[in-house]
Amino acid sequence: FYLFRKHHSGKFIPLLIAASPRLLGQAFAPVAVVSSISFKRNLFHSGHPSSFPNPTATCLHIANESDKENNNMTDEVAAAKEAAAQYKSSENDGAGPATAFDKILSGEWASKKVHEDDLAYAFRDINPQAPVHIIVIPKHRDGLTKLSNAREDQKGILGHLMYVAQMVGKKECPNGFRVVINDGEEGAQSVYHLHLHVLGGRQMKWPPG
Repeated sequence: FYLFRKHHSGKFIPLLIAASPRLLGQAFAPVAVVSSISFKRNLFHSGHPSSFPNPTATCLHIANESDKENNNMTDEVAAAKEAAAQYKSSENDGAGPATAFDKILSGEWASKKVHEDDLAYAFRDINPQAPVHIIVIPKHRDGLTKLSNAREDQKGILGHLMYVAQMVGKKECPNGFRVVINDGEEGAQSVYHLHLHVLGGRQMKWPPG
């Protein structure tokens, strides 16, 4: 619904109040207040609320964006659970099943390379969660199916992967970036080949999830 605030000029500025449906029937508490000036500046000059835009389209847009985020989250969690089941079924040799990264490293699948050296390979995620989303992986898995499987003698490769992550991160995201490692089923790991996500190009949110 709308609330009109009186400006010092004597005219009324329409405000859009958005509230959670869960609050209906209880003491009402608005969760967001958005000035309509950003939508129709002429309202300020007329001081008349009759032409205030219908917020339905705006609300639907916000709902759709929220649904997309929720769907992405659900898909990732489902993929993580499936990957965890496959990993557990082949865990006897400690290597885990072959992954998409094996196909990328072999050249069977194409990828958009960002960096490559003797130890690491970095490429752009095909399903980016930010304007910049780069995956950094060890070229030789050597039992590094997940971070929690790292051995003491693998400290060197772990440090190298972090170095590569910061190198590509600061190059492509000079204003800051985030490095994420998902570990195991509850960590939403969907590929059992250790990998670092480098995300940036927009303001990150907190907490991450």
